[in-house]
Amino acid sequence: MIAKMVKWKEGDQVRIVEREATAEDRKNHRYYAHMANLVGTVQNIYAESEIAVRIDPATLTPVTRDVLDTATRRMRERFLDGVSEEQKKLLTKEELEFDVHYMLLCHQDDLVKP
Repeated sequence: MIAKMVKWKEGDQVRIVEREATAEDRKNHRYYAHMANLVGTVQNIYAESEIAVRIDPATLTPVTRDVLDTATRRMRERFLDGVSEEQKKLLTKEELEFDVHYMLLCHQDDLVKP
């Protein structure tokens, strides 16, 4: 029996499968265990097999969420360090407290419908 290949498109909701990471995965940075069962939205399709997924923060594990929060804080600090006081006064609260997106580049075979 031939498996039906799903054609993903931007905006599709996806879940990353849970499987063992192989040596080839680690070599090519294709799949890691922390990616398993994360849910997100297809943002870009770079090739038939390379798909950028914006991960829903609600599906992050506590450790991954902490990493994202730390990265966000550091990015905000770095941004503010490069902006003059006059420029900061022109920015809105939303611009000063921007959020970052957790994006993963996934292989199409590692994605399923949630």
